[in-house]
Amino acid sequence: MSEFHRPAPGTKIASVAQAVDELRSIRDLMRWACSRMNDADVAFGQSAVDARTEAIAVMSWALALPPDEMEDWFDCRLSRSEREVIALLVDRRCSERVPAAYLTGEAWLAGLCFRCDPRALIPRSLIAETMQGALVQWLDEHPRRDPGWPATILDLCTGGGSLAILAALAFPEASVTGCDLSPEALELAATNRDLHGLQTNVRFLQGDCFEPVMREKFDLILCNPPYVNDFSMGNLPAEFRSEPRLALAGGPDGMDLIRRILAGAPSHLNPDGALVLEIGHEAEHFERAFPKLEHHWLGVSAGDRMIALIEARSLRRAAARAA
Repeated sequence: MSEFHRPAPGTKIASVAQAVDELRSIRDLMRWACSRMNDADVAFGQSAVDARTEAIAVMSWALALPPDEMEDWFDCRLSRSEREVIALLVDRRCSERVPAAYLTGEAWLAGLCFRCDPRALIPRSLIAETMQGALVQWLDEHPRRDPGWPATILDLCTGGGSLAILAALAFPEASVTGCDLSPEALELAATNRDLHGLQTNVRFLQGDCFEPVMREKFDLILCNPPYVNDFSMGNLPAEFRSEPRLALAGGPDGMDLIRRILAGAPSHLNPDGALVLEIGHEAEHFERAFPKLEHHWLGVSAGDRMIALIEARSLRRAAARAA
């Protein structure tokens, strides 16, 4: 009985020129792009979870189509110039190990497009998912005293501003503030705010942690802080090293800035306030660092222990114990 073997590299479409010459439809290029990225062993996780998602991101940008509509066009034939743009982007993605979002200058999160470049993390915070699911459900089950809650929202470590913008759209009556240490990231955040027409209810302030908001208090604080521990930072794939280290590195256990946030949050939350904190895969370190802190997990598609919600009263009790 004959055996089937994977074709040797020389027998596959190995070059951009060959791909442009031989492939015609979006489906053909999709298949080639996925094979090319998988063969190159590129790393995913920066808004794209696998080769297919990343290929769709590249193609949707090149063809000016929303990513969620791409499948409707899979069998369409492309012009040579369109094939060239897509093939060159895929080739750069593999050879330079640059995230696709930085190559195209845009990323999609929760159905919205955001401008994207190395001044800030690629938009991908799981908190965005909670604003359409677990956070909304939690708020329904734990109604605030004020029916207009939240009237004020702070997005700490806002980066390119995606969470601040999504919060302003999810809670259109709220006033939203985004803070970040990086002035460069805030320039990008302002671009995104203007792109979505939210100049009147979203502002951005520059400074360290809570410093820019001084004595202001908020109903809701959202935060996707740097939380990657030192060991994981040392093993980051090249794609992740393209992002600002300041926005990723969280110290030996990933909790360096989180300690400061939890210490400062009680002074910046209204009595019925809450902090929604992303900690990614650092739940073990989080619970070891704050063993007595009362918190709730907001489940997301990536896992059940990646987003913590901490009520203001719990933070005040923790601060009183530490005093």
